[in-house]
Amino acid sequence: MSAVVARARAMVGVPFRLHGRDRAGLDCVGLAAWATGRAVPCAYGLRSGDAGLAERWLRAAGLVKVKGGAAGDVALVRAGPLQLHLMIATGAGFIHAHAGLRRVVEMPGGSPWPVIGWWA
Repeated sequence: MSAVVARARAMVGVPFRLHGRDRAGLDCVGLAAWATGRAVPCAYGLRSGDAGLAERWLRAAGLVKVKGGAAGDVALVRAGPLQLHLMIATGAGFIHAHAGLRRVVEMPGGSPWPVIGWWA
């Protein structure tokens, strides 16, 4: 298992909190930061359809766009018309901070949303 997956999996069950960066609460950006050990921005809203901006932030965090889908890769997905989302690939599914369920969850299978890009 990759170290990124292990770190993300350790946060399953942690409450969802917008701009959260620790065990008290995480959002998808906070989970990706925690799992990858990268610094990430805090100046963003829950809704944004600007994939270019998200990709610039991912590059600024030191991540590299890859062909992707391997365990430990970060998936940038379009969860809705104006909502981007980050998930950690496990090789058998994804770990992500689910706003609707109000916690970090692990789900089996493919992404339920279109994948815009993969980052490692």
